[in-house]
Amino acid sequence: MRIVVPVKQVPDTTEVRMDSETNTLVREGVDSIVNPFDTYAVEEAVRVKERLNLDASITVLTMGPPQAESALRECLAVGADEAALVTDRAFAGSDTWATSLVLATAIRHIGFDLVICGKQAIDGDTAQVGPGISVHLDVPQATYVGKVEEITPGKAVVLRLVEEGHERIELPLPCLWTVTKEINEPRLPSLRGKMRAKKAEIRKLTAEELGLKAKAVGLDGSPTRVVRIFSPLPRAGGEVFTGEADECVAKLVAALTEGQVV
Repeated sequence: MRIVVPVKQVPDTTEVRMDSETNTLVREGVDSIVNPFDTYAVEEAVRVKERLNLDASITVLTMGPPQAESALRECLAVGADEAALVTDRAFAGSDTWATSLVLATAIRHIGFDLVICGKQAIDGDTAQVGPGISVHLDVPQATYVGKVEEITPGKAVVLRLVEEGHERIELPLPCLWTVTKEINEPRLPSLRGKMRAKKAEIRKLTAEELGLKAKAVGLDGSPTRVVRIFSPLPRAGGEVFTGEADECVAKLVAALTEGQVV
């Protein structure tokens, strides 16, 4: 079984800065980490491999600049077998549609039976790339997976988290999951894993190698654009109402009626 886990390197900061020209994140000079939700995807891939007790392989994949190699090596250190970096200047500025197209093309190029993604990235928070990959690959998907009940080379049975509880879904392989943090507890890398990851060769994939035209990716291939972005102004002041619930409600209604609270 071939398992592919797309991961993302994200800024390790809450002070996000934007490029005023492109309206994209400024990543230079900012420390980066593996997207936290993706660590659960990598861990689940390792557990699936251990559960199957078969000749399964795990490939971690990311799209980004050369420095994104460090994120891939972190994933290799905790149990992934191979890593591939999809990197090309043509990919710069890709929105979620273009990003999912590039990753899906790379996954198809590598070969897969199962794709496991984190539910979302903490820098964009759209949760669109995983489902987008499944659409481009034309395979069934289960989002917000919180537990894997059964996995065989032919099918998977998972519990999907929904507002009302859980949905039990059976999917044929190949398929794609996006997983939540409830699914497992990511392991720490071992010394042996770190040494292996340090020496591992990272496969490089470019737009030309994947057969992607420049106009299909990057800013040119992105149907959505960020027109304007800004930080909300801090709210000052405020009023605290004390007393019983009925009294507080009456005070709030009166203040709203008189236009004292906005």
